[in-house]
Amino acid sequence: MGVVQALRDILPALTIDYLADTALFPYGEQPDDRLTGRIVSLLEAACRDVQPDVLVIACNTASTIALPALRERLSIPVVGCVPPIRWAGRVSTTRTVGLLSTSATARRPYVLELQRQFAADCRLITHGARGLADLAERAFLGDDIPDADVEHELTCLFEQPHGEDIDTVGLGCTHYTFLMPAFQRLARPNLNWLDPAPAVARQIRTVLETVVPSATNTAAELPRFFMTSAPFNALRLEAAVSRLGFSGWSLFGPLALTA
Repeated sequence: MGVVQALRDILPALTIDYLADTALFPYGEQPDDRLTGRIVSLLEAACRDVQPDVLVIACNTASTIALPALRERLSIPVVGCVPPIRWAGRVSTTRTVGLLSTSATARRPYVLELQRQFAADCRLITHGARGLADLAERAFLGDDIPDADVEHELTCLFEQPHGEDIDTVGLGCTHYTFLMPAFQRLARPNLNWLDPAPAVARQIRTVLETVVPSATNTAAELPRFFMTSAPFNALRLEAAVSRLGFSGWSLFGPLALTA
C-alpha cells in the first residue's frame, strides 16, 4: 500500500486497481518454489480480468522472483520494486548501509547481486525482520504500535558488527512505509532513510506517459480493491483503504481459495 499512497500523491486522478494476496501474507516468509508459480498465475488472471495499462509488482519479494517471467508472458509494461541498495550506494558517506527486510528477502542471492552491481564498495548490513511486516499492517490499519516492538527490530540491525557505522537504511519491504515515522523517531538521528515507494511511483508515471490506454480503460472507473482471503476485521480494513480512495473490497477469483 506504500506505493499506492505515493501514486495518490503524484497522480491523484489515476485509477488504481489493487490486488492483495492476503491468503499468503507475507510473501517474504514463503519458499520461492511455492511463490513463483502462484504469483505468475495470479497476476496473469488479474490482468485478464482487470485489463490494466500497466502492472505494478508492489512487493520486493514478488519482483525479485517473478518479474522476468511476468515480463515475458504479459504484453503490458510491468514495473517492479527492489530493495534500494543502488540508491543507498549513491548517498552513503560512511559506505556502511543497512537494509530492513523480511527474512526471506534478506537471504536471497538477488540482494547480494544488487550490492555487487551498485554498491560494491559498501558494507551491507541486513536485518530480516519477520515481525515488521505485521507491525506495518497494524500501523496501516491505525493501531498504535508499541515503541518497544519497533525498537527491538532496530536494535537487531544496529547492534550487528559495524552497525554503529550505518548512515543509510533502506526499506526492503513496501509495507514498511507505514512504520517510517516510528523508525525516524526511535532510531539515532542523522540517518538517511530510503523508502523506494515514491521512486517507484515516479517510474510508473514515466511508463504511463508512453502507454496508449486500452479501449477498455478509456472511461474513468472506480478503483477496485481485491483480496485473496477475507480480512480478520473488514470494517477496520475498509476504513483504512478508504483513505487511499478505495470503497470496500472483494475476493478475487478462484485462486483466493488455493493458498
